[in-house]
Amino acid sequence: MPEPEASLRLVVGLGNPGPQYADTRHNAGFWLVDELARQHGGHFRPEAKYHGETCRIALAGQDLWLLKPMTFMNRSGLAVTALARFHRLPLPAMLVVHDDLDLPPGVVRFKRSGGHGGHNGLRDLIAQLGGNDFLRLRLGIGHPGDSREVLDYVLRRAPQAERTLLEQAIADALRELPRLVAGQWERAVHALHSRRVESPPPGPAGSS
Repeated sequence: MPEPEASLRLVVGLGNPGPQYADTRHNAGFWLVDELARQHGGHFRPEAKYHGETCRIALAGQDLWLLKPMTFMNRSGLAVTALARFHRLPLPAMLVVHDDLDLPPGVVRFKRSGGHGGHNGLRDLIAQLGGNDFLRLRLGIGHPGDSREVLDYVLRRAPQAERTLLEQAIADALRELPRLVAGQWERAVHALHSRRVESPPPGPAGSS
């Protein structure tokens, strides 16, 4: 018999701290948890023992932790591990929200486990947690086309057309989050993955 699914208890948004990074593509995970907190009347507060900012909200009748690591992206696992171990959260009870170069802007996907795909935040999470069996929410940001340009690309502001697509993707993902809290993974995946993505208007590539 399959193991019963752990209920969702923690949503982690990945990003970098500081105003200079706030609007960059790499901070898409922060954008989602900020909007989730706003919709449910939550407020992030610094929490030194978790190396980040935390917030508690109620969603679908269940308490949910929200976490933004303040460790910079490549040490995200330090914050997540501190909170997860203190509250004894199993990996399948966590949803990690991150930007994804392999998906076009506006495309959003749920995923279970898997590798880090070159994402430094996921790489550190897997190393620190000692496993990869957590849920992911992948927010597409597109790829610059040349691997040598990736670092500059993810740390640059998205042009408004892309930002609009990302905000729509975040709104669509948040509509499905109550299903995850209720343990309805397959229904949430089907609903989110069948959404239609509008194409952005043409503009200079990588402009801001």
